[in-house]
Amino acid sequence: QVQLVESGGGLAQAGESLRLSCALSGSFFNMYTIRWYRQAPGKQRELVAGINTSGRTNYADSVKGRFTISRDNAEKTAYLQMRNLKREDTAIYYCNTDWAGNGYWGQGTQVTVSS
Repeated sequence: QVQLVESGGGLAQAGESLRLSCALSGSFFNMYTIRWYRQAPGKQRELVAGINTSGRTNYADSVKGRFTISRDNAEKTAYLQMRNLKREDTAIYYCNTDWAGNGYWGQGTQVTVSS
């Protein structure tokens, strides 16, 4: 059974930074691709960043150069470092992975950016 737990969200001023964490329970964390999604009020959930088992990363255009996804296989945790936050980054952020055809989601963590 795979469970994901996000943490690190909160309130930030525009231009500040936050770091989100995604802890995975279960074995073989190093074999999972981890993704961060976000969903703003009234909008569809969108992919923010992903990191595969080799450490290769990808980002949405809207966060390139500001957000960094990383992973610590020993800690079974993935991170999303968010810098130079903007009001439009306000959303619930979800951690996601998939395994054997099943998708797994965390409960989400709220990020609110004020100007």
